[in-house]
Amino acid sequence: MLESNFSFELITQDGNARLGKINTPKGFIETPVFMPVGTQGTVKGIFPEDIKKTGTQIILGNTYHLLLRPGIEVLNKFNGLHGFMNWNKPILTDSGGYQIMSLSKLNKIDLKLGAIFKSHLDGKKIILSPEKSIQVQKSINSDIIMVLDECPKLTSDKKILSKAIEVSTHWAKRSKIEFGYNKKKALFGIAQGGLYKDLRIESIEKLKEIDFDGFAMGGLAVGEKQSEMFKILNETTHHLPKNKPRYLMGVGTPSDILGAVNEGIDMFDCVMPTRSGRTGLAFTWNGKINLKNSKYANDMTPLDNECDIKQLNKYSKSYLNHLIKSNEMMASMLISLHNIHFYQQFMREIRKNIKNGTFLSFHKKYINLFN
Repeated sequence: MLESNFSFELITQDGNARLGKINTPKGFIETPVFMPVGTQGTVKGIFPEDIKKTGTQIILGNTYHLLLRPGIEVLNKFNGLHGFMNWNKPILTDSGGYQIMSLSKLNKIDLKLGAIFKSHLDGKKIILSPEKSIQVQKSINSDIIMVLDECPKLTSDKKILSKAIEVSTHWAKRSKIEFGYNKKKALFGIAQGGLYKDLRIESIEKLKEIDFDGFAMGGLAVGEKQSEMFKILNETTHHLPKNKPRYLMGVGTPSDILGAVNEGIDMFDCVMPTRSGRTGLAFTWNGKINLKNSKYANDMTPLDNECDIKQLNKYSKSYLNHLIKSNEMMASMLISLHNIHFYQQFMREIRKNIKNGTFLSFHKKYINLFN
């Protein structure tokens, strides 16, 4: 029987790699876990029922985009995003902090007011305060809610990064107050600090004082080298509470995920599987395959002999190459579904190898395959 409250159990470790289990009222989540991104209430080009068949345990929604469209009034009528998109498993929502960075030409940061946006849809002025972000995520009925943070672009300027920590910590305190007491949902804090060990640790320690149900590493996967990301994770992840889930936001390729699991990270999200699928790039156990390449025009073998979702094992690389060249939407649908299936298969193998104590050999075999 499922626990009614949010909780996390660390089951075992193999080196720094952690095998765990998150309990939520909408189901449990085995970690390490990959969360497909459903920015606007859909994982692009894939039916929710097919997402479930891949073994996906939780998806990610976007506070900023859902606030703008369809809006809170519509979501409230459906009792949140689950009812709106017909998804009965857990949902995590980001707070809008990443959009503060990615839409920086359209916004400014105010410590008291929050992020001040102009909507990319109609130019309407929007003030997203820490409190408003939590309120929107409650209307989305998210199972895991993220605090509003300031996520700076890649920079070596310590003043900019220190200011982001100051703002993010202040907003984290306000987010915690607005979240209140709700043991059926979780609130995660987000650490900043760029690639500086001292700033990362400072941010983590301040968040630990506030206390959250889980902790995220933000401000990575913003253009730094993979080796730089792994280095800062190695230097700082062990400062996060051992008994809480650890989330690396916006990551990444299978190699990124594998390397971060090796540093003690539990949760991941990225648009990579579907964005790559829309460009004809597939992830396989033999590495990446660009199905646009003419060498696949006569290849009669499937991408994955074992995948029977939508009978994907029936479609040849030749056929997929034809669909891409013909600009048929089914190409992106099939390859995106394949990629999500591969990512979830990859995560299952990671979990199995941690459980069996063979993670390091698995890591060595695949860490460079997808770079």
